[in-house]
Amino acid sequence: MRNWIVSSFLLAMTLLFMASCGEEERPLPKPKGYLRIDLPEKDYVKVDTIGRYAFEMPSYAELTYDPFSPQEKNWVNVEMPCFKASIHLTHKDVKGNLGEYLEDVHTMITKHLQKANGMNDSLISNPEHKVYGMLIEMDGKGVATPMQFYLTDSTANFIRGALYFNFVPNNDSMQPVIDYIRQDIDRMIETFEWK
Repeated sequence: MRNWIVSSFLLAMTLLFMASCGEEERPLPKPKGYLRIDLPEKDYVKVDTIGRYAFEMPSYAELTYDPFSPQEKNWVNVEMPCFKASIHLTHKDVKGNLGEYLEDVHTMITKHLQKANGMNDSLISNPEHKVYGMLIEMDGKGVATPMQFYLTDSTANFIRGALYFNFVPNNDSMQPVIDYIRQDIDRMIETFEWK
């Protein structure tokens, strides 16, 4: 009886070993996937604490002053931690040098166009609040700033805004977030006022 148990055990082990020695399966790479992005509800708060201008920003954002230019009290960042993004706003006084500021915007856009597949621009005109400017959108996987804009009253104030993500951009996968933030930038521009 003991030989029968040992023989059965050896036979079972041999069959198990032979069954496991088939053709090796090659591991298949998993396709790249992207995390699900939860978009917060749209709600806005008025920002009226900056010396030269006011606007509405999304309630999920935080306003911070530019840490690299503490002497510039009108330079702020609209931080969006949920997207690891920020909109940098820089203000300059216009003293007969509006053309110089517009040339700076053109230079910055030209630098980013090297990575862009295309560009769309939209004129901004709000005569009631004396806000004029342009919104520039750049398409492309590796564009560092997919959206920039400038606003001016053409006599005393000039604002340049740029959207940046705090990671290496892959704007193809980030397009839903970019479109979502575009609505927030539109709201900022629509509600923008000079003080």
